[in-house]
Amino acid sequence: MDTPIGPLTLLASPRGLSRVLFGPGPSTESPFVDRARREIEEYFAGRRREFTVPLDWSGTTGFRGRVQRRLLTLGYGETTSYGALAAALGSPGASRAVGSGCRTNPLPIVVPCHRVLRADGSLGGYAGGLAAKRLLLDLEGAAYTV
Repeated sequence: MDTPIGPLTLLASPRGLSRVLFGPGPSTESPFVDRARREIEEYFAGRRREFTVPLDWSGTTGFRGRVQRRLLTLGYGETTSYGALAAALGSPGASRAVGSGCRTNPLPIVVPCHRVLRADGSLGGYAGGLAAKRLLLDLEGAAYTV
């Protein structure tokens, strides 16, 4: 699917949306993909702040999985730091592990890892590229430092 941050490939299992990949490719034929496509289009059009498509978490385990699920608690336009997220998960020294959880997030945009910043408010990294992270944060009106 085409988006303002470039093409996305959407994959689903019988349980729900399982992957959002940056770049072109064949998406799964699935009602979950159809729903995700519609919700992502609404998000980029400024008409959606929360995703409701069912998610298949079967590929996420351990601390990374806990990080990825915790990302769903970050509201539209809300940001946090890697360190604050680590502390919220009961592991205050695990900011690098939080970064790893964000980096391996199988469902970017839908699971908003773009809302996690460095402690100084700068962007940090993003699998889709920093231009994409900036666009997503700007769309949501989130504050960050350049």
